[in-house]
Amino acid sequence: MQGQRELYDYWRQSAGERVMPARPDFDPLKVPGLLPHIGLIDVRDGLDKGSFTLAGTCLRDIYGAEITGRRLSDIFCGDCATYWSRVYARIAMAGLPGTGVVRGPSKGRDHVVLFWLRLPLSDDGRRVDRILCLDIAGPFETNEADTPCASQCYPRVSPEPVTLGARVAVA
Repeated sequence: MQGQRELYDYWRQSAGERVMPARPDFDPLKVPGLLPHIGLIDVRDGLDKGSFTLAGTCLRDIYGAEITGRRLSDIFCGDCATYWSRVYARIAMAGLPGTGVVRGPSKGRDHVVLFWLRLPLSDDGRRVDRILCLDIAGPFETNEADTPCASQCYPRVSPEPVTLGARVAVA
């Protein structure tokens, strides 16, 4: 998806020799075309208290409301809660990026197809304390408008994180 490679490459460059960059290493102005699609989740107090501290203007259209300041559990609820909980848990625990495509990224948004990228950030180089997000809505075409979202969007298998080649996760 357009933008994912650009952000991923900048994220890796920002990390230098570390496994993942810290928040101060990441300058959003280096990827100005992606700013409306970028979000930042603060997980310093744990995933159960994780919240969006930053949400680009396009995220309002994707999620159907302003999400800045809102907790993950308030945004990702209902049928999609388990899917997103697994995504965020894997990224936070492994310190590795994740990417995917999902229809209906949050409750009541079944008409949205989301191409997502999640990149971990760490101030100490070991513990993930923030998650950088890139969310881009794609076209959606189907004749199955009445099909429940959960059966098409949220697979029972856990999403797999993207590997970083030569880099390794720190336990």
